[in-house]
Amino acid sequence: MGLHLHRPCWTSVLWLAGIFGALHAAAAEAPMQVHTRATQSLDGAWKVIVDPYGNGYYNYRYQPFDQLADPPKGAYFRDAKPGSPTDLVEYDFDRAQSLQVPGDWNTQDPKLYYYEGSVWYRRTFDAPARGPSDRVFLEFGAVNYRADVYLNGRKLGVHEGGFTPFRFEVTGGLKARGNSLVLKVDNTRRADAVPTLNTDWWNYGGITRTVELVVVPAVFVRDYRIALESLDAREVAGSVQLDGARGGERVEVSMPELGIREAVRADAGGRAAFRFRVPQAEPWSPGHPRLYRLEIASGGDTLVDRVGLRTIATRGRQLLLNGKPLFLRGISVHEEYSADGGGRVRDEAQARALLERARALGVNFVRLAHYPHNEDMARLADEMGLLVWSEIPVYWTIDWTNEATYRNAEAQLEAMIGRDRNRASVIIWSLANETPVSEPRNRFLSRLAARARALDDTRLLSAAMEKHYRNDDPDVAVVEDPLADLVDLVSFNQYIGWYDGSLDKIDRVRWQIPYDKPVFVSEFGADAKQGLHGDAGAIWTEEYQAELYRRTLRMLDRIEGFAGTSPWILSDFRSPRRPLPGVQDGFNRKGLTSETGEPKQAFHVLREYYRKRAAAAP
Repeated sequence: MGLHLHRPCWTSVLWLAGIFGALHAAAAEAPMQVHTRATQSLDGAWKVIVDPYGNGYYNYRYQPFDQLADPPKGAYFRDAKPGSPTDLVEYDFDRAQSLQVPGDWNTQDPKLYYYEGSVWYRRTFDAPARGPSDRVFLEFGAVNYRADVYLNGRKLGVHEGGFTPFRFEVTGGLKARGNSLVLKVDNTRRADAVPTLNTDWWNYGGITRTVELVVVPAVFVRDYRIALESLDAREVAGSVQLDGARGGERVEVSMPELGIREAVRADAGGRAAFRFRVPQAEPWSPGHPRLYRLEIASGGDTLVDRVGLRTIATRGRQLLLNGKPLFLRGISVHEEYSADGGGRVRDEAQARALLERARALGVNFVRLAHYPHNEDMARLADEMGLLVWSEIPVYWTIDWTNEATYRNAEAQLEAMIGRDRNRASVIIWSLANETPVSEPRNRFLSRLAARARALDDTRLLSAAMEKHYRNDDPDVAVVEDPLADLVDLVSFNQYIGWYDGSLDKIDRVRWQIPYDKPVFVSEFGADAKQGLHGDAGAIWTEEYQAELYRRTLRMLDRIEGFAGTSPWILSDFRSPRRPLPGVQDGFNRKGLTSETGEPKQAFHVLREYYRKRAAAAP
């Protein structure tokens, strides 16, 4: 497999109505690199109206207001005011409560802690400064789950998917002052959604990631990809995608620290391919996370980023980073930070704090479960030298036979790969977690695997699969799944000693994994309440969790081709599936630390194991 890189595609279902027309059919939008550009932030306090009955969206006959030729003032997206003392308007954003964006509503207002439904968000703003031919895009980092987006009373479109970016061009729809941006955000769980009705994490609602306005020239660098294709030859290849191009535009690709300046021409579709050698380049690795400045210029636009160059591959049952054997000393991480009020990670500082907590374990790898995390996580991992597994929320049992569900999952996959394919840290795209084998599931995931390969063939592909036992020998655990033939490493979750038998069973189990591929154990663990102590045989205690870790690590070391693990999980996290009073209290307690970061005994067990693994590495 080649190296790091990217092919920004984007996120779920987007219905785009030109800039402001009637709602059109769903259309996928091309990826766009925004993170390193100058932007006008729309973060901060937004006015909100909680709308459990959808009164601001439907009339009393349950007809959507935004499908009417002349929506009444009662439609919340009109952001209307009474025109006279007798004008009946039953809402007022100006006098409504405020919530912070980015942020979830659950942890900002106790009344909304368990709320699932619609909340309307409104932010007013002035248009950014721009030249006469400049274009303006409205960029959302993520909104959970469905976002109906309106600007100055006109519908821009709809986006579904709670963890991927999306955007609209608003060049022709802005006023110089007093623009009204309104979102109807709905986190209602649905059987046909991705994820589906049942998960083991909190369904945080809201505009959970940043919102910003981006001003670009008429022709601009929308996207790029770069990869170290040959480690021996130090050969780099990639492409640039211009937006607004007609063909023939000059594109310059520079890496000043390496003395590289290459000029290429865009084709009729605005794409310009490049290839060059970097003989003095230092490969990126966890021990040496070298990043280089990359400049891409065309006409009046320049995009600047920092990229690492490395290769990731498999050879039989070995993982190879830059051609050398690699053992993944990992931990699973949820995008939840409870040390500062709780809820979804809101900013770079919280993302860094989570990764620093992980790094204190001695890890070189993080599994970002069970959905694409915020962009700061991957970029910080680049800087900190942490390898990354990134996945989409195809979780447990979704609607395998529904084509719309598949399209939703595929769009989220495209968005994840599109945003982060230039991050050296990201080495694994994951398709699913703990999905039971069936023909419809196999067809669904086979299609996703093919799409992932087409989008990015420079990384490894995997999924968290499950195990079963041999009928003739209950002590032989088997990992055998049609999906294993399609991926690059055999990854699976197992909870022997917790959901599956006692601690003693861990010592007896032998493994049968009939694939000549690296084996990665993507989850194991046990719940423990931080500060609860007792006998090592008593569940919920720190001692039990620590003993399970000791025995499990010895068991995993006996697996042929064992290439790493990401135990479940770094920190305790909220889950409505976990109500046991005095122990769980609404938290999954499998964390190696409490939700606020206090380490449990198992934290030290895993850290010592990783210390020895690191010392023994080539």
